[in-house]
Amino acid sequence: MLKFYSPGKLLITAEYLVLDGAKAFALPTQKGQHMQVIPIEAPVLKWKSYTHTQEVWMDVILSVDTFECLETNGTPLPLIKKLQSILKCVRSLKPIFCSTGFEVQTNLDFDRSWGLGSSSTFINNVAQWAQVNPYKLLDKTFGGSGYDIAVAAAKQAIFFIRNEYTPLVESLSYDPSFCDQLYFVHLNEKQDSQQEVAAYHKRTKPSNKQIESIDKLTSSLVKASTLTRFNELIAAHEKIVGSLLQQTPIKERLFPDFNGAVKSLGAWGGDFILATGDSCPTYFKEKGYATVIRYDEMIA
Repeated sequence: MLKFYSPGKLLITAEYLVLDGAKAFALPTQKGQHMQVIPIEAPVLKWKSYTHTQEVWMDVILSVDTFECLETNGTPLPLIKKLQSILKCVRSLKPIFCSTGFEVQTNLDFDRSWGLGSSSTFINNVAQWAQVNPYKLLDKTFGGSGYDIAVAAAKQAIFFIRNEYTPLVESLSYDPSFCDQLYFVHLNEKQDSQQEVAAYHKRTKPSNKQIESIDKLTSSLVKASTLTRFNELIAAHEKIVGSLLQQTPIKERLFPDFNGAVKSLGAWGGDFILATGDSCPTYFKEKGYATVIRYDEMIA
């Protein structure tokens, strides 16, 4: 039996601009995705995937020759087609991949709607199994900058700079003295990363000055020794990205009366935001946001 694990991720800085080479800061989450692979004699691929509540969300049997679906077991066709597409991409990178039968099981630790990387952790686990470049596999399947793959591989905080299939990744230790005042709030919406990336590429590219500013903010944010300084850097970052996207930062748009800083994480408008200050749990829950998670409960 082979076992693989990849943690989820949160992109703290350089959302969108990371696609154009800006330096990003990202953190691994305590929860991720597990995968186990067991060889079997039958020339089939028995695939079963479980949610964080142990519900089966994919249960299929595929031929190892062509990845043709032999049994759907109630799995929606779009999910089957996506799995087949990924497996075919792996085989294009490594022709001998899955030449014999296997039984594969995947288990998510987190809610699929949270946007913590159900796709990237899956890609990284499959790439480890097949021993192929995970950045190539991501590019051929879901696309994106690859920072999420880097987090999954490093399993710790990282700086990330995109560089095709060999990005620049620097692992680092991050344990701010004010982490007890950092919270992650789920906005009760799920953003489609592929759609967001496609929409971003249709906009005007960021200037060199904007990228340089984000690079400096990323480095400064990690070094910030006080919450006051951290909040100032968050506000500056939100202003730059908001200007690029021609969107109002989320604090101004939804939480103007909040006594603290608020920052979008990843695609703007969905998934998690970062909020600071002791009043976070009470404030956001009163606003109807039930999922408010402390930094030390979220980050590995």
